[in-house]
Amino acid sequence: MRVPPDNLPATFTVSAVQSQQREGGRPYLEFLRRASMSAGLYVLEAGATDGQRPHAEDEAYYAVSGRARLTVGETEQAVEPGSFIYVPQHVPHRFHSIEERLVLLVLFAPAESGG
Repeated sequence: MRVPPDNLPATFTVSAVQSQQREGGRPYLEFLRRASMSAGLYVLEAGATDGQRPHAEDEAYYAVSGRARLTVGETEQAVEPGSFIYVPQHVPHRFHSIEERLVLLVLFAPAESGG
């Protein structure tokens, strides 16, 4: 996937990003990176374990498909298609009880640093 220079818009389709994510064989694929933000696709199969750790950036998830539960700090909630979840930086969170393959668009602001 080719991302244009910072001063030009970029358009992606979920199906194209999903294809690239499957080819890479990893649950997370970053498909856009700017200093101010990054975007990725996170896919967890039914029954999978979400091993992520808190991030140094604010994060938002949009559930494209699937069903699961999400614990953010001390709060647990259902995740289903159309769910939009905001997670503040440094707050522990994880998806669990994944009933159906979970496909999530993920936004980090600023760009995710990996820590």
